[in-house]
Amino acid sequence: MSIIESSAASRRSRGVRWTVAIVILILALTSGCLVIVSPGEGVVVTRFGRPVRVLLASGASLKWPIPIESTTPIDLRLRTTSSGLQDVGTRDGLRVLVQAYVVWSVPARADAAELFLRSVQNDPDVAASQLRSLMASSLEITTSSFDLAQLVNTDPSKVRIDDLESRLRRLIGDQARRVYGTEIRQVGIERLTLSTEALQATIQRMKAERDTVAAQRSAEGQRQASQIVSEAERDARITLASAKAEAASIEADAQTKSTAIYQQAYATDPRLYTILRSFDTMDAAVGPGTRIVLRTDAAPFRMLVDGPTPGAGKKNP
Repeated sequence: MSIIESSAASRRSRGVRWTVAIVILILALTSGCLVIVSPGEGVVVTRFGRPVRVLLASGASLKWPIPIESTTPIDLRLRTTSSGLQDVGTRDGLRVLVQAYVVWSVPARADAAELFLRSVQNDPDVAASQLRSLMASSLEITTSSFDLAQLVNTDPSKVRIDDLESRLRRLIGDQARRVYGTEIRQVGIERLTLSTEALQATIQRMKAERDTVAAQRSAEGQRQASQIVSEAERDARITLASAKAEAASIEADAQTKSTAIYQQAYATDPRLYTILRSFDTMDAAVGPGTRIVLRTDAAPFRMLVDGPTPGAGKKNP
């Protein structure tokens, strides 16, 4: 009885082991056929090394187990790559140091993922290195279409950095999409500085611009000063002429009034008028140091000898 029980227990143990082995085999086959696609990731399924499909939707999918089919995950997240400082030439023959950056990713498309896998073996570092080389050549080509004054200028309206970035993005984007399967999301100028030669040329150009502005302002100031002086001289001439005319009018009026007074005085007493006028004449002719030898019986000195005539100062009836 014990032998029979022992044999049954042995059969049950073997059955359990086979069951466990089958379950493990099923789980292994299931895991080998199951593909999990994470967010921000794509999976390229290859059959005997040849891509057959690309899984882009997040979630679980099925495939044939290894070695029939295998999977390669593709990172679809954004990445940034800098070109480093590049010595490039401008259209006017000057050299500048430019550092640009690109924001890129592998687009969520089957053809792009397969091209990225073939061109750089799904290595982002290799892709970044290729993009840096591409940026270096593109910077040289694009910068040669701009003058230095369009890249570095004190007047913001003359700076065309946006145009430079737009052209650079188009040039890099076309080649990156066609050769590496990557999509350029953004291109920007991270740093722009001048070499010693370009710095000296920029200083001279800025000095020339300032000298031109100073000369224009000086000429404008001289023009305004000349205009002010001319207007002042004109106003002075007008004022002087008006003053002279007014003085002449006043003098003429005074002469008229003086003549009227003389006429009235003469009409009142001719002899007294004659005496007073004689005194006025002597006062004007004889000064402190004047010596005059004249006849005393001659006018107007006769009155010094004869004296006033009797009845002088009386008005004739």
